[in-house]
Amino acid sequence: MNSERDSETTFEEDSQPNDEVVPYSDDETEDELEDQGPTVEPEQNRVNREAEENREPFRKDCIWQVKANDRSFHEQPHFMNTKFFCIKESKYATNAIKTYKYNAITFLPMNLFEQFKRAANFYFLILLILQAIPQISTLAWYTTFVPLLLVLGITAIKDLVDDVARHKMDKEVNNRTCEVIKDGRFKVAKWKEVQVGDVIRLKKNDFIPADILLLSSSEPNSLCYVETAELDGETNLKFKMALEITDQYLQRESALAAFDGFIECEEPNNRLDKFTGTLFWRNTSFPLDADKVLLRGCVIRNTDVCHGLVIFAGADTKIMKNSGKTRFKRTKIDYLMNYMVYTIIVVLILLSAGLAIGHAYWEAQVGNYSWYLYDGEDYLPSYRGFLTFWGYIIILNTMVPISLYVSVEVIRLMQSYFINWDLQMYYPEKDTPAKARTTTLNEQLGQIHYIFSDKTGTLTQNVMTFKKCCINGQIYGDHRDPSQHNHNKIEPVDFSWNTLADGKLAFYDHYLIEQIQSGKESEVHQFFFVLAICHTVMVEKHDGQLNYQAASPDEGALVNAARNFGFAFLARTQNTITISEMGTERTYTVLAILDFNSDRKRMSIIVRTPEGNIRLYCKGADTVIYERLHPMNPTKQETQDALDVFASETLRTLCLCYKDIEEKEFTEWNKKFTAASITTTNRDEALDRVYEEIEKDLILLGATAIEDKLQDGVPETISKLAKADIKIWVLTGDKKETAENIGFACELLTEDTTICYGEDINSLLHTRMENQRNRGGVYAKFAPPVHEPFFPSGGNRALIITGSWLNEILLEKKTKRSKILKLKFPRTEEERRMRTQSKRRLEAKKEQRQKNFVDLACECSAVICCRVTPKQKAMVVDLVKRYKKAITLAIGDGANDVNMIKTAHIGVGISGQEGMQAVMSSDFSFAQFRYLQRLLLVHGRWSYIRMCKFLRYFFYKNFAFTLVHFWYSFFNGYSAQTAYEDWFITLYNVLYSSLPVLLMGLLDQDVSDKLSLRFPGLYVVGQRDLLFNYKRFFVSLLHGVLTSMILFFIPLGAFLQTMGQDGEAPSDYQSFAVTVASALIITVNFQIGLDTSYWTFVNAFSIFGSIALYFGIMFDFHSAGIHVLFPSAFQFTGTAANALRQPYLWLTIILTVAVSLLPVIAIRFLSMTIWPSESDKIQKRRKRLKAEEQWKRRENVFRRGVSSRRSAYAFSHQRGYADLISSGRSIRKKRAPLDAIVQDGTAEYRRTVES
Repeated sequence: MNSERDSETTFEEDSQPNDEVVPYSDDETEDELEDQGPTVEPEQNRVNREAEENREPFRKDCIWQVKANDRSFHEQPHFMNTKFFCIKESKYATNAIKTYKYNAITFLPMNLFEQFKRAANFYFLILLILQAIPQISTLAWYTTFVPLLLVLGITAIKDLVDDVARHKMDKEVNNRTCEVIKDGRFKVAKWKEVQVGDVIRLKKNDFIPADILLLSSSEPNSLCYVETAELDGETNLKFKMALEITDQYLQRESALAAFDGFIECEEPNNRLDKFTGTLFWRNTSFPLDADKVLLRGCVIRNTDVCHGLVIFAGADTKIMKNSGKTRFKRTKIDYLMNYMVYTIIVVLILLSAGLAIGHAYWEAQVGNYSWYLYDGEDYLPSYRGFLTFWGYIIILNTMVPISLYVSVEVIRLMQSYFINWDLQMYYPEKDTPAKARTTTLNEQLGQIHYIFSDKTGTLTQNVMTFKKCCINGQIYGDHRDPSQHNHNKIEPVDFSWNTLADGKLAFYDHYLIEQIQSGKESEVHQFFFVLAICHTVMVEKHDGQLNYQAASPDEGALVNAARNFGFAFLARTQNTITISEMGTERTYTVLAILDFNSDRKRMSIIVRTPEGNIRLYCKGADTVIYERLHPMNPTKQETQDALDVFASETLRTLCLCYKDIEEKEFTEWNKKFTAASITTTNRDEALDRVYEEIEKDLILLGATAIEDKLQDGVPETISKLAKADIKIWVLTGDKKETAENIGFACELLTEDTTICYGEDINSLLHTRMENQRNRGGVYAKFAPPVHEPFFPSGGNRALIITGSWLNEILLEKKTKRSKILKLKFPRTEEERRMRTQSKRRLEAKKEQRQKNFVDLACECSAVICCRVTPKQKAMVVDLVKRYKKAITLAIGDGANDVNMIKTAHIGVGISGQEGMQAVMSSDFSFAQFRYLQRLLLVHGRWSYIRMCKFLRYFFYKNFAFTLVHFWYSFFNGYSAQTAYEDWFITLYNVLYSSLPVLLMGLLDQDVSDKLSLRFPGLYVVGQRDLLFNYKRFFVSLLHGVLTSMILFFIPLGAFLQTMGQDGEAPSDYQSFAVTVASALIITVNFQIGLDTSYWTFVNAFSIFGSIALYFGIMFDFHSAGIHVLFPSAFQFTGTAANALRQPYLWLTIILTVAVSLLPVIAIRFLSMTIWPSESDKIQKRRKRLKAEEQWKRRENVFRRGVSSRRSAYAFSHQRGYADLISSGRSIRKKRAPLDAIVQDGTAEYRRTVES
């Protein structure tokens, strides 16, 4: 069995998942997988080699062809696809984005078609048709037509408003401008006019309108810096570099207009970090990779001008490919309500069928022999029964009232406005209110089980701040005066003594400034000097001000801190760096930069001082620095204690150290460095080995502590949501250490939390799979499910897993066919059957593995997934939806969150640092993560409670109203005679009983908003579906049945033997109808008074106003005047005036109302006294609870010398910046026609100028 399984596919188990790498999330072809050799090469070397060696096969596979400056090329017949019948369109998408659903022509037909796809609307359309048939119509056609028209109209208007908003948003994006070459010149064009093959010009801070090939830029060697926050959530700058040939020849407008390059590349896909193609130009081919492509959604930074060729446009761009499909979202209550409506329809059909059979029997036994009942038609009793069946279908249709759907839409619309109008969710700094972008999901906000949150820009502000440091074993950064005395309140440090300070740093330790200015401790000066010299930051001067261009926000924060403390980085060339040291400028010769990467977790710089000494300066993570320290480091333990303190405060740290190098030692090392720099294979590994030789016996200076600033109120919000039994998962593209640090900062993780990593749970899942296989495997369908917890009970656990481990664990890792299967031989039927079974086994194994992972993850109090792609974010959300059947909410602020937001039941967009992509795709949006607690715990809970009360009451009042016809049928020969006047039936749900229930659905609240936030445990009623389920539905149904019996039989008993004041018996049909209708209206309106928790003048007015309105309209409709005008429509002339002047009938109405309501009052009293709910208890104590409770941050217990975790290190950029600097490629020089800068080991360069 195992051998058969293994021969089908082989997982690459020999390669361990890499925690630092964002995995590809799209399907790779088998050819791509087979091309991956076992040896590891430098990325650029590998790309170039593969492009050269595999160009011919590649051209066969890559059928996406782009011709520069030639729009007609892309309109050729073989590029056209048939869209509909003979209508054809180009396979190259236009750059216009379309998120709207309708236009002026399609709105009415498409909207009506969508609305009639709803079972209820279609049901009422059928009823309307039945009412138009005279033989079976028992009610006037307008009783259904008017409410149906109202429903369709309100829904259509709401859909129109939503779609107009989408049109505006699309128009705003599509009408952005850029410069495009037309007629040989750059002209301003709208984004929607850009097409594949166009050459465009972009400027600093422009959004990139399409996926483009970088041709040239104003930077040296056509470098271009981009911010990819929209794609991966990272705010650090990344650089792209054009081909040398395009950099040389495509700088001028005329050259760009004449450019006729031809590109063959891969088809549009969603792989953000991968691109393969070839440029053919000037009879030469040039390989293209992802480093030469600028993606839509990124922003040009620190680059004045760049030029590019559009490769993918509009829907074909990678950001749009990652957006996922727009899903039609409906609430859990919607689905439940539909099933209940289907149940009612079944009950309606059964009742109608039973009454029709009764009528057929009655006709056969009584009707045919009663001459006074003859109607002139000689129908058989069975046919009369058939007609009666349809008659009762029409009469009893109000059990499924169409006004229910109107009211639900109105309530949801108004709840959305309440969210929009909530000033406590308004963010004044950016003038951003909360916005409900959909009106159909409000009550689902009260049922959330899992929240999936992005990190960067959602939990954090994308701002790094220098907070503390440890120098020579002494911690600086507390609130201290120059005399080392601590103060709770102290003014921030005044940096005015430093002319180069930017004045933006808030620092409160005056003692550190005293130490710097006094110069007593040389280590303090040395510490900030390391920060100023050991980095890869670039500097520009504008109007005398220094502007730093940092590759990561961490580096920017550290260099800025050094600048404020008197050590300012002023300038750099290819082999020098200039520092202002307390006002004195000194220039150092850079001998080598030992770059950072994710394995080294450190960077170093070797410089020669003006005095001629050689010194190495290094900064890095404490885990790697401590391994390389000299044994004689006196402050090693004190610095470790400081690192533990910083870790407990969730600060990101780096250790700083240095080393003096002898001239002879450097000369010998430099030879090895030169040899490693020019090697052609495994260059990175060779350099790392050489770096190791020099980075040892280091002298520790101290450590820095940076705060990755959280948004305001994040820990408090997470704490309250956790108390509401909502689990929070963080899904981020950032690295593991950073994500873990933020987990501690926002109190998602605590010092007591046991953290499990990918390798830990992989073994657990493997063991579980083996146990399941031994018990019958994943195919034991009929065995009772055995729930075995993965962890022992008790204890607080969290899971931190990277994207690579996620693919490994969920069996999403790319597979390749075993070589055995590549043998070509004829396949027998038996072989095909075995192959099919093998595929099914693999799918079953994958499904079981994924289910086990979800079960394991849900046992953890928190889950953090880092280094995940947009597609993986959506996959994690989908797994929880699929296997836990739980209501999910996804919240994010960037384009990399769009797929996740669309996949979750509810998507929330934060209008923040990363553009508006997430907001445009979301269901709700606001400016700060902290508003989420109010959205869920207040608006969500209230909406859920209101909707549940509304539905329970609506079903009750309609059963009480409709089933009176059923009881009446036993006394009228089952003849489908109505128990009420037609106009009463028409207006009952529209006027007489609609307003009170509507206001309860809009305004009711069991406790105030402050108490809702103070007691998050109240939220669990929605998670457990306690207020609206089948049990509650049948209780409401039973309540309605009993009320209808009381409403019918008490007046019936009163009418049997009675005499009025005038000596006449008021026991006619019309007086009976008025009595029952009056008792019904008073009963149902008083009943909603009992259901109301929050009384206002509006509620009281609506209840008594509805009763008064009923009597006013009834007396008008029963007047002689209206009967004269419309004799056929108003036939109850004088009935109300005649009946309601009888005290006996008033006594009957009062008795009926009392018998209907008193049992309800008694049950409510007993339940609140004996079995009070949590909200009942809080309501009783609400006056004592008025004082608002202040949230307090959890105290960190610090134990000296004991650290339960390592602090995160403050690095977040990829390898490559040192090469740029030392090669001179990023240094701005006067441009020659061709600058070919070549790096060698001694940091020299030569310039070749085209002759």
